[in-house]
Amino acid sequence: MKLANIRSSRLKNFRHGFFTRKGGVSKGIYKGLNCGLGSSDDEKTVLRNRDLVAQHMGTCLENIVSVHQIHSVEAIICNRTFETSPKADALVTNTPGLLLSVLTADCQPVIFADEKNSVIGIAHAGWRGTLNGILTSTINKMEALGAERSQISAVIGPCISQTAYEVGLDFFEKFNGANKKNKNYFTYSSDTKKYHFNLPNFSLNLLKDEGISSIEWTGHCTYSDPKNFFSYRRSCHKNEPDYGRLISAIML
Repeated sequence: MKLANIRSSRLKNFRHGFFTRKGGVSKGIYKGLNCGLGSSDDEKTVLRNRDLVAQHMGTCLENIVSVHQIHSVEAIICNRTFETSPKADALVTNTPGLLLSVLTADCQPVIFADEKNSVIGIAHAGWRGTLNGILTSTINKMEALGAERSQISAVIGPCISQTAYEVGLDFFEKFNGANKKNKNYFTYSSDTKKYHFNLPNFSLNLLKDEGISSIEWTGHCTYSDPKNFFSYRRSCHKNEPDYGRLISAIML
């Protein structure tokens, strides 16, 4: 089966994609394009999947640049591939030929690009990293390479939607304590006594506040579409032992 990647018109002049799970050679709970070396899937199978992604993007496996994601605010400027993936959650470059990538399974993959100044970036942005500033860190590192906020486009890929993102009071209070306006990104159910959090909307407005005007979310929910996306939360609800990881990528 051919790989399927979601593209944005805002990034039309860049090789990029938010890849679905379609295609690939993984089996079982990882069926399809599992690109997570941190999963319990067979390593050779995962490397084959990553190679398929590289080929789809017109490059080779050795040019994929990844980080060891830790839900941090660390963004790294890179001009080469790494022998060992550094601990961080975003990558930025102005070097052609590097395929910047992140892995997600409900968290947000966010791709950034400044076409005028030839600077790109990509971030893994879960709730913790987003609240603490990973998107801002990515933008700042892009500026260090000559990007201009007025020229940056940012696109949020498939992630968990508000309907599926049920959270408790402690979670709500983390956001409300950081800024009282953050309560606007939550709905509350008196039946379940649970909140539902709108992560992509929170991020879109954060990007807007950072001066990024060309922004969008692709609108795809990872939790509610098992045919196309892996989901950590869905795997937990199904009592599965592990879950696949989706890859998103961009290159100059």
